[in-house]
Amino acid sequence: MTTTSTGGANPAAAPSATGVAGRAAGIDLRSILVFLVVAFGLAWLVTLPLWLGDGLAEPSFTLVAAVMMTTPAIAALVVVFLVERPAHRWRALGLWPLRPFGRLFGYIAAGIAVAMALVLVALPVGALLGVYPADFTGFSAFRETLAAQVGPGLVPESVGVIVATQLALVPLAAVLGVLPALGEEIGWRGWLLPKLMPLGAVPAILISGVVWGTWHAPVLLLGYNYPDAPSWLGVLSMIGMCTVVGAIFGWLRLRSGSVWPAALAHSAFNATAVSFLLFAMAGVPVDTTQATVLGWSGWIVPLVVIVLLVATGRFAPVAERSEGRALSSRSGGRHRTVR
Repeated sequence: MTTTSTGGANPAAAPSATGVAGRAAGIDLRSILVFLVVAFGLAWLVTLPLWLGDGLAEPSFTLVAAVMMTTPAIAALVVVFLVERPAHRWRALGLWPLRPFGRLFGYIAAGIAVAMALVLVALPVGALLGVYPADFTGFSAFRETLAAQVGPGLVPESVGVIVATQLALVPLAAVLGVLPALGEEIGWRGWLLPKLMPLGAVPAILISGVVWGTWHAPVLLLGYNYPDAPSWLGVLSMIGMCTVVGAIFGWLRLRSGSVWPAALAHSAFNATAVSFLLFAMAGVPVDTTQATVLGWSGWIVPLVVIVLLVATGRFAPVAERSEGRALSSRSGGRHRTVR
């Protein structure tokens, strides 16, 4: 963190830090620039085999995608250990401490539940708006997929039980698959979002969301997530999704003081994301720029949640809120602290 000294100047004569310029003065631009160069540069480097090969059809795609997800964490580690070198480096990344554990576990459980809800609620919303071809009772698209895998005569009548079982296993899948998600979250929410918070909650949310969405460009431009959309629209849609979903993950990071709830939420989000295939209507394509949580109809509910969180001041980091309460309680005593 960068500290600005006022020297011998009169604090009362110092310029107000409430404006945009004043808030921007609290941003460590050098560290952020190093972080972005490393994260984006490595992302393009590791996806180069896809561009030189068969794109998303490249056999190594799964491995490449997993390695790409580690690049934000690598960038954050480079900045924290080589550029900033703070006294508490793991704390600066949100990885430590893991206490109080009960409170942290509560945020982890909430993160998993909220992430699943964001993905699932987008489906009925999209269906109501006419952009998601839903079959919530017959599961026709899922039945068709099962028939292709096991044979038409082997598809059970109780497909709904299979669907419910898959959703029930998401929390376990989130825990088992947390490492790739942690690779992203250490960078985006663990380090970057707190660094941007001096700008204010809304600017920090917007900037980190744009950064996160744009970082996906190496695979988005190859058709990832938005296979039927122009590449530019795919990138813009991903930026929109990452902004609204990233704000929810950011709330978990700031309120818990830890990156772990955001990482588990991210992992649960990834594990639930393909659920739109379970509830879709057979034979009708799904436009992910409009439907599912990837499209605009899926951003409505999280946007409402974000507006409420910002309006009620819930995006203040837990340390700031604790400090504010402590100062407030001391101000009524004999020793008033002025900052």
